[in-house]
Amino acid sequence: MLTIENLHAQVEGKQILNGIDLDVKAGEVHAIMGPNGSGKSTLSSVIAGHQDYEVNEGTMLLEGEDLSELAPEERAHKGIFLSFQYPVEIPGVSVTNFIKTAINASRKAKGLEDMAANEMLKKIREKSSLLGIDSRFLSRSLNQGFSGGEKKRNEIFQLAMLEPKLSILDETDSGLDIDALKIVANGVNKLRSKDNAIIVITHYQRLLEYIVPDFVHVLFDGKIVKSGNKDLAIELEEKGYDWIKEMA
Repeated sequence: MLTIENLHAQVEGKQILNGIDLDVKAGEVHAIMGPNGSGKSTLSSVIAGHQDYEVNEGTMLLEGEDLSELAPEERAHKGIFLSFQYPVEIPGVSVTNFIKTAINASRKAKGLEDMAANEMLKKIREKSSLLGIDSRFLSRSLNQGFSGGEKKRNEIFQLAMLEPKLSILDETDSGLDIDALKIVANGVNKLRSKDNAIIVITHYQRLLEYIVPDFVHVLFDGKIVKSGNKDLAIELEEKGYDWIKEMA
C-alpha cells in the first residue's frame, strides 16, 4: 500500500525527517508515537503533500506509484485521507454539502460522472447510521460550533464516505474526553478492512486501547528508532519517552 524509503524532509530550511523507512500493507493499522518535535505531524503532512514541506531525499510510493510530483488534491484522489489535529470551520457550508462536493470532485478526477442524488443519499444514510450520527448533525455548518468530539466524529464520517485506501489520523485523540474517544475509535474500527490501511499518530497509549494497531513505531529526532506490536505502546506508557532517548 504505502512504501517509504529513506525519507528526509525539511520545512523553512529546518531538517525534520532524517531517514524514515515504513512499509504499510493493506489491512494493517500502524501507530506512530513519539515526543513533541519528533516529526510525527511532519510525516503525515509530507505524505499528504503539504506545500510547506520539502522532500530532499528518499521515496514515497502508494501502490507502487511515486507520490513526489503529485499535488495534495491528486494524492487525495489517489486515496490518501488526512484528518487534522485542528479541523477548520467553514460557515455556510453544511456537512452534507461538503461531503457531496468532495466525493464528486474525486469522481471527476477519475473521469466519472457525479454520483446520482439517490445513490448519494443512500450512502449518507448508511454511513451516518453506521457511525451513530444524527441527521440534524449533517445539516450543520462544517465544524462551526462543534465540540472537539463532534469535529473528530465529522472527520470519521468523511473517512467513511470517501472510502480512502490510506487514512492518516493525526492526533485524532487530541482534546477528546473518554466518551468522545470511544465514539471515534469505534467508528475507525468499523471502517477497518482488508482493502484499506490506517496510520494512527498519537502521543498516548490510551487511544490504542480502542484502536488496536498491528504495528507500533516510535519516532525520535526524525527517525523511527524502534518498532514492535501493541505491547511497545504499553511499555512506552510505563517508561516514558526518556527511555527512547537513551536508546537513540
